[in-house]
Amino acid sequence: MSADSPREIGERIAARRRARRLTQTALAAAAHVSYATVRAIERGARSPGDDVLEAIADTLDVDAAQLRTGYLGAERRVHRALPALSEVIAGYDLPLGPPIRPPGQLAEGITTAMDWRLRAQYGRIAATVPDLLADAIRYVHTAPSVEHRHAARMLASAARTADALAYKHGARDLSARLIDLMRWAADRAADPLVRATAAYVRAETFFAARSHTAGLVSLERAVDASPPPTGRTEAAIRGALHMRAAVIASRAGSTDAADTHLTHARQLGDQVGREGTYLGTTFGPESVRVHEVSIAVGLGPEHVDRALRAAHAWKPSADVPAERRSGFYIELARAQDWAGRPVDAFDSLKTARAVAPQHTREHPWVREVVRNLRRFHRADAESLSHFARWAGAV
Repeated sequence: MSADSPREIGERIAARRRARRLTQTALAAAAHVSYATVRAIERGARSPGDDVLEAIADTLDVDAAQLRTGYLGAERRVHRALPALSEVIAGYDLPLGPPIRPPGQLAEGITTAMDWRLRAQYGRIAATVPDLLADAIRYVHTAPSVEHRHAARMLASAARTADALAYKHGARDLSARLIDLMRWAADRAADPLVRATAAYVRAETFFAARSHTAGLVSLERAVDASPPPTGRTEAAIRGALHMRAAVIASRAGSTDAADTHLTHARQLGDQVGREGTYLGTTFGPESVRVHEVSIAVGLGPEHVDRALRAAHAWKPSADVPAERRSGFYIELARAQDWAGRPVDAFDSLKTARAVAPQHTREHPWVREVVRNLRRFHRADAESLSHFARWAGAV
């Protein structure tokens, strides 16, 4: 149940609408609802139901949870999509006929879904990715030989986006199967950059299993096999591998390895020069700095000062995708909790929710920090309890 009043919801919708320079009439037409409905919602005279809220959110290109606090429709949609994804990939190596979409339309859909992944809009992904993935599999099996490598690259991207749903929502076995599909597609693409990206994503299976030493070995092999960083894309892909290797090294308790990989990542971030997305992975100087906090937190509470120094007087800009920005604030909240700064920790969690509510709600560290705050921090108890219920921490 949302704690927001109809007026608060209406004000948020009106602000988003004006930011996109839409009239109430244009919003109503694009969302396929009546003008009277939009007008009444923005005045606070009525509260939108789930279907209307989602239609308005999609038109405004925002997460519905950013319009109504506590909205859980996206999570329900994700959990309905997971069995469909399992069914789609059960026979991925079997030719089952041609895709429904033509290649250009399929590529556009996969690119849009990738953008939603970076913005942590999992509910929107869930509505489309099972069918996209099915078509991408069919396209690999039916593409003319001159298109086969392109089809395989598209499949690798679709599988990665589908994996985001599974991994972020705790379906770890399904996530591992989708990563296997991504690696299968990468081999057929015969593209070393796609293989390197698949290795980057494969690290999730090591994080999930807490097999950090093995994960570090896997990533270091991927670094060695990746193309030399002669161009921006090559440098970004290698830099992302070093960045993730630094994080998993910190989880393995290897400070030296973490620092070595962080140094390489920082150098490659400087070489790339600015934030960008390369084969679905965001990399640049800001991403490296975000990961400095993650590395310090991964090393444990005794490194809390290092984490706080990395975040001191700095926050990621809008150039960093929402999923990664929210992750920064979640990691920072954990460090602030360790440092005995409960007010700051709760502020960081609230910022993470504002940036990417679906990502924040599903993150296990959010629940850990909230439980600690409720145990030891009595100020703002009502607001904290409401947040805890939203995050599933109680």
